[in-house]
Amino acid sequence: MHNFLLRASKYLLQPAFNSFNKALHQPDVEQERLKTKIIQRLTHTRYGQSLGITKDSPWSAIPVVSYDDFFSWLEQQQTSPKQSIITNEKIHYWQQTSGSSGAIKQIPYTHGLLTAFTSMFAVWAYDLLHHGPDFRTGKTYACVSPTFGDRPGGIDDTDYLTGPLRWLSGHFLVRVGNHFPDGDTFRWALALALLQNPDLEIISLWSPTFLTVQLTFMAQHRQALITALGDRLDDTRRKALETDPIDWLKIWPKLKLISCWDQLFAREPARALQTYFPGVFIQGKGLLATEAPITIPLIKAGGFVPLVNQIVLEFMTADGTIVDLCKVQTGQTYQLIISTLGGLYRYRLGDRLQVSHWYAKTPCLALVGRGDRVSDLVGEKLTEEFVAETLNNLGLVGNIGLCFLVPVPGTQPHYVLYLSSGAMMAIAGEESTLAQQIDNGLQRSFHYRRARQLAQLGPVQVITDNYPPWLTQGRWGDEKSYCLRIPPAGTV
Repeated sequence: MHNFLLRASKYLLQPAFNSFNKALHQPDVEQERLKTKIIQRLTHTRYGQSLGITKDSPWSAIPVVSYDDFFSWLEQQQTSPKQSIITNEKIHYWQQTSGSSGAIKQIPYTHGLLTAFTSMFAVWAYDLLHHGPDFRTGKTYACVSPTFGDRPGGIDDTDYLTGPLRWLSGHFLVRVGNHFPDGDTFRWALALALLQNPDLEIISLWSPTFLTVQLTFMAQHRQALITALGDRLDDTRRKALETDPIDWLKIWPKLKLISCWDQLFAREPARALQTYFPGVFIQGKGLLATEAPITIPLIKAGGFVPLVNQIVLEFMTADGTIVDLCKVQTGQTYQLIISTLGGLYRYRLGDRLQVSHWYAKTPCLALVGRGDRVSDLVGEKLTEEFVAETLNNLGLVGNIGLCFLVPVPGTQPHYVLYLSSGAMMAIAGEESTLAQQIDNGLQRSFHYRRARQLAQLGPVQVITDNYPPWLTQGRWGDEKSYCLRIPPAGTV
């Protein structure tokens, strides 16, 4: 049955792949087509009319905006959902991500944007089926975005799909649920679900630490899991689970692919996964933002290619010059600006991408940095503004010496607050108490809170008067004591 469904899937996915492959050979044509389509749609919106957009307007008539610049228009659309404020498409739902001050950003999801996500999935899946490992069962665990406590349920990965693909994906997925009272309850449910699927071939997740944390949980609770599963766990896999260290390939002997982040802070954790699963194809994910899918890994391309037939991509140089996709230069780094069919136009995503090489006539893009002053170890997306607000609420920001929050990658990533003894004296606090207060303050960001609940991030630590050498060198911008510092490459 699964073999038949895999063949049917490949047949269903091929047109999207062929269309995308053709677009990679004429990216300039595709980008102009999308620009024309977006201009035409803008003429039917209140936002476009406020800009004086007509069907003959040049692309430059649309201003480059940040989320804060565009917030009032998004807010109007939310309060008047049936009016064409920023888009004339129906908004199916609003997805949230972190804002610059810790507030939640709301991103509209329309049919046009969901189609882009579906296209991305179709191209990726066909490429794997055609050029990747020899899949036989297709059984897949695709990480959900769980929520905990009183918050509403999270978004399942299938919510990004439309049409037949959404129905078809359900035949291959290991289902767990997306809402739990706490992180341990989720990890227990996930452990049971994964252990009951010996034919698992694919694991798709975001941060590789999500999986390493889950494996650690399963090792720590192995006896309770064995008891709970009973005869649903065969003798070979039971013995493997009882052995120390656990041979995870005996737990899932058919595992062929792990898809996860493998760039920036995720690079070393992704490599560590290979020690758990030697011989398994670990493929890095492209850049997938809440706002839009950006790039996708293609096996033959040897890198990440942009979705040239779904979104408009522009690139800002260090001096503020904006460059079209086909005019970027190999080796150069740019800040990304995107325009989508979901209601975001010339939107500064802020992520920094480097042109690694070219495939067909399209540049391959590697992620080399998040948006300005954003730290993202495992998906927590802490901004400097939010960190400054958190520390200021605790009386730590001001003329009391150095005060830096620093991300620390590793087997359990976490944050360290480095500050001077004068700062500690000014607040008359204990390091352990202050660390807990900072951690609580950062958990106002739902991304950070979820990372802590999932144990992907360890608790904040506080260190006084013992700075790494790079910390006090080459500060950003002016001479204030910055609240968030990203370690230079190779220093941690």
